[in-house]
Amino acid sequence: MTENANEIPEPIDLDARRARRDDNSQGGENSAGIAVPLSAGEVERMDTAYEVALDDDSDTAPGAGKVLVPVDAPGLPVAVAAGERLPIIPVHLLPQNLRATVRRAVARSGHVAAFHAVRSPWYGAKLAWFAGRGFTRVVSNQLRWWWVPNSFALEQKAADGNELKEWEKIHRELKRTRLWRGGVLAAQNLGLAISAPIALNAAPTAAAAVAGAGLVAAAAHYGRPAGQTLVGTAVVAPRFRKLNSDIVLRAYYAAGLGKPDRTDQEVRFGSQMSRDARNTGSQVLVDLPYGKGWTDVANCREKIASGLDVHVNQVFLTPDKSSSRRHTLFVADRDPLAVPVGRTSLLDCKRRSIWKAFVIGRDERDSPVKLSLMWNSLLVGAQPRKGKTYFARLLALYAALDPNVRLIVVDGKNSPDWLAFKKVAHRIVFGTHPNPNTDDPIETFRAILDEILAHIDRVNSILTTLPVELCPEGKLTEELHNDPRYPDLHVLVLVMEEFQVYFETEDQNVNKEIAAKLSRIQAVGPSAGVIIESSSQKPSGVGAGDVARLFNRYRDNHTLRFALKCGNRVVSEAILGGDAYQEGFDAATLPVGDEYRGVGYLYGASDATPTVRTELADATDADKILTAARVLRERLGLLSGMAAGEEMQRGSRDVLADILTVMGADTAAHWDTIAGRLADQMPEQYDGTTPDAISAQARGLNVSSVNVKRDGATRKGAKSEDIRAAIARRNT
Repeated sequence: MTENANEIPEPIDLDARRARRDDNSQGGENSAGIAVPLSAGEVERMDTAYEVALDDDSDTAPGAGKVLVPVDAPGLPVAVAAGERLPIIPVHLLPQNLRATVRRAVARSGHVAAFHAVRSPWYGAKLAWFAGRGFTRVVSNQLRWWWVPNSFALEQKAADGNELKEWEKIHRELKRTRLWRGGVLAAQNLGLAISAPIALNAAPTAAAAVAGAGLVAAAAHYGRPAGQTLVGTAVVAPRFRKLNSDIVLRAYYAAGLGKPDRTDQEVRFGSQMSRDARNTGSQVLVDLPYGKGWTDVANCREKIASGLDVHVNQVFLTPDKSSSRRHTLFVADRDPLAVPVGRTSLLDCKRRSIWKAFVIGRDERDSPVKLSLMWNSLLVGAQPRKGKTYFARLLALYAALDPNVRLIVVDGKNSPDWLAFKKVAHRIVFGTHPNPNTDDPIETFRAILDEILAHIDRVNSILTTLPVELCPEGKLTEELHNDPRYPDLHVLVLVMEEFQVYFETEDQNVNKEIAAKLSRIQAVGPSAGVIIESSSQKPSGVGAGDVARLFNRYRDNHTLRFALKCGNRVVSEAILGGDAYQEGFDAATLPVGDEYRGVGYLYGASDATPTVRTELADATDADKILTAARVLRERLGLLSGMAAGEEMQRGSRDVLADILTVMGADTAAHWDTIAGRLADQMPEQYDGTTPDAISAQARGLNVSSVNVKRDGATRKGAKSEDIRAAIARRNT
């Protein structure tokens, strides 16, 4: 903000300012995205019969309320970048957009036709009433004309003044006038009585019908009551802001983003004012003065909305890659976040691929937003009842429709939202305490984590043995994922609802174990095809000591973030990260209301951070999709784990997998170190064990005991590569 941002500016000569801006302009480098500049004629032809402009026509707002005024006159260098050609074919008629354009036009026309067809009987009754009323008005007006309106008043005035001669003169004149007008009406009616039957018999039937319809229509139009129409309105366009240069400049200067009386502090434009490709709003490229950047404008979004006289939910700012002081201003005709997207496209129940991005909703510009789960971990956070569970479940439903994916669901809040996943889930856990759905949730969850870690080691061991042509980058591929020759090389999706509860159990040792294993899975799992989706309404302040540190590390290492409405900025930062807040994204500022459920920021998926309106899949939809997913897995013989009736039981011990788990990122470790870590992290299995006992068990499984130099000391121990090789030999 400038130091004089709050001062009231002096009156400004807008014409002089435009002329100076044009003289000093160097031209825009880029057009405003996929903007579609519209001429005045094109705007007038748009279906805006019921739209209401928010600004009155005035000299200071040229054209407001009639057409969308370009920021600069067409043809000037500032309006079009050098060498830029306007599209020969309109954007909405290009091959890639033609289908959507035709579909939108057909849908609109079909709706209008059906709307009026249903109401046609009522229209007929109104037409008859209006026509009868019009005929009565014609007869009444003719009678009034014959009788001479106000004649009684003239006679009464003369009588009141005792002007007998004047009264007689008026009376005689009225009699002559009425006699003449009566003759005219008599001749008219006689002519109609004679000519109408003759014309009706002589004229073709079609011509007579057209003439009759025209007379009825004319009578109905004449008899229509004031303020009423014969037909209703099938589509009413919303009231919206028609932007022009003065309105935008007024908003930016009011927000303190420039000074109009100083040439070096003027706000300028990098493109024409235009409608966006979907005709949902207006947009323009804005160049801030030197010294102002994206952070300045992002913090002034609400002030810009006030200057534009629209709701803040209608104003969207997008940074431009060409310059920090350039951005795109988009003003929607109405609040786009309050428009529901509708049911999920997954309801077609067709097979999906976890390797493909899929549509999760639409952004503020009504463009589809796609998300790719592969190689990514996703953190979802929000206040209760803002759509967090629905969104997390939507992603799990997509994974379920890929039959080769093994789905593991861990529901920390033990809610009915995830019960239907029993149909397909390889493993599923509910709550933290014994309940009808899971007898011993904590122990089952720990066993699941061990199984995932063993799966990661097994996958990595297999991948190291494959030739380069099958595994070119040393990690899982889509071909291997779908290859029946490698049943262990499948993608594993771990979905955890309210995951923070597993960092806050009653046993601190269990908390440390779970925290350490989750962090390890998150670190080494992606290359083995392990995808983590975590959701929480409490993303910070969990645990203490090492547990708190591991929780924060686990939370912060998610590559993608989705934040719905949050209670405050601190929670938003915990979900999206501090960088997101610096870029102007604060989930605490998202709108409140039932119509805004499922609206949130998707951060990290691309350079842009869209405000996403997510698709909806309620409990009924989820059950339908999961039923289809189970049928698909059964048909392909890919149903596994608990969904196939297998009971989850933790073995007494898997020494090799447990050693590999406690070694973590170490490539080698002494036997006494390994024994200490086992006793500390897995006391129920290894409490009181000795280094010699662990060494003997490992050597019995063909793991070599070798000299290991660690921390300046050389003692007997094991290498992680030898343990992986022993696991691979055992599994094959």
